[in-house]
Amino acid sequence: MTVLAIDQGTSGTKAIVHDGESILAVVEVPVRPHYRSGGLVEIDAHTLLDSVLESGRRAVAEAGNPPIDMVSLANQGESVLAWDQESGQPLSQTIIWQDKRAQPICDELFESSAAISATTGLVLDPYFSAPKMTWLRRNQTKDGVVTTTDSWLVHQLTGEFVTDATTASRSLVFGLDSGEWDADMLRLFRLDDEALPRIVRNDEVVGTTSAFGGSIPVGGLIVDQQAALLAQNCLSAGDLKCTFGTGAFLLGNVGQAPLRSAHGLSTSVAWSFADGQSYCLDGQSLTMGSAVRWMVAAGLLSAPDALDAECGESTNGAVFVPGLAGFAAPRWETDARGAFVGLSLETEKHHLIRAVVEGLAAQVTELVHCLERDAGTPIRRLNVDGGATRSRALMQAQADLLQIPIDCFPSAHATVLGTAAAARLSLDPGRALGEVVTSWTPSMSYEPRWQPDRADEVRSAWDQAVLATTSLGRKR
Repeated sequence: MTVLAIDQGTSGTKAIVHDGESILAVVEVPVRPHYRSGGLVEIDAHTLLDSVLESGRRAVAEAGNPPIDMVSLANQGESVLAWDQESGQPLSQTIIWQDKRAQPICDELFESSAAISATTGLVLDPYFSAPKMTWLRRNQTKDGVVTTTDSWLVHQLTGEFVTDATTASRSLVFGLDSGEWDADMLRLFRLDDEALPRIVRNDEVVGTTSAFGGSIPVGGLIVDQQAALLAQNCLSAGDLKCTFGTGAFLLGNVGQAPLRSAHGLSTSVAWSFADGQSYCLDGQSLTMGSAVRWMVAAGLLSAPDALDAECGESTNGAVFVPGLAGFAAPRWETDARGAFVGLSLETEKHHLIRAVVEGLAAQVTELVHCLERDAGTPIRRLNVDGGATRSRALMQAQADLLQIPIDCFPSAHATVLGTAAAARLSLDPGRALGEVVTSWTPSMSYEPRWQPDRADEVRSAWDQAVLATTSLGRKR
């Protein structure tokens, strides 16, 4: 059975055609959100749709136009827009998950933050979809519906009005225990009068599309990071992965009970299949690949693929605070900013690049330690995927700071491979997860080279720098 799996991401849309054994074709179409002053990040919705259609059609053509048995779609999780349900036309720009404009709405609800976390498993923050939806209703339009991007894209493909359980669980208005939209949370965000999409399983066929030739079932809907967790065979409690993309996204499988975090992480649905539901703890670093692009734009780095060649062996005392887009878990400092500290007249460009590498790795290290404390068991290895894992300097720094081995997923296509696995379960919901997700051997593994004392020293200096810069920001 051959599936077309599409991952609509922040910086691009990738499509693969997979026959169950191998990838027959891969096509990626870039998309470029607009980053505006005041923390606004948005993109025209038609740009996203066009990238889905173009990547999918080109992938099918490059695979030789085989019969496609299922189309599946992964989405960004928390990006939202308003749109007309009858015409399908957007009524707003798409507000991307990185956008901060809904912070005042979260501030208004601060006294309810504990109740919100208890119900939804999430931290009250504009990162998630409901505050952005409320902002759209207050500031742009009362017409149509407000949803995450997956609902609009699926409606364009099939005419259906649905979202999947993993995406719904990223909203702040989804009951983590009930598995449904929560009436109390909807009232808090003043979304209780909204028409909301039906929540479906991740192995559910939701409709058909003719967008890629013939009439093809659509199913296997899933959030991109949960798809990557699935692809990396993280099927049991205690398994975890980190995707190094535009940001860094750590997810750890916690099994069939929704464990709440006591250390600033979020709890979401990992996947919902016919044979059961699993949950995950997750933490996000909002700056990863975007920091590399920033270094190029700022003239610090000559090109994205020059990171290893231009990275020094030492920071010479420099420390980088990677708050270029604020901090998500576990600090949740929306107004945080990036900074270099510890500079001297001897600081050179290669020291700064090395400081960025170590700062990015330190942020992921903090997330892993939070997950470790929540789960109550030590983390022995970390699976990683994503474009930034091509940097040996970054991966070695990650192993050094974490003091555990790092295993690189052997494919650059983890998210779409996980999406393809969800599609196969949609074709045959009775199949076991292990039958659609294959085992894998790391393409590279990194062992720690630093002594524990050095790792502790670097992490401590980074933590002090973050505390100093975020405190300064709060005093302004």
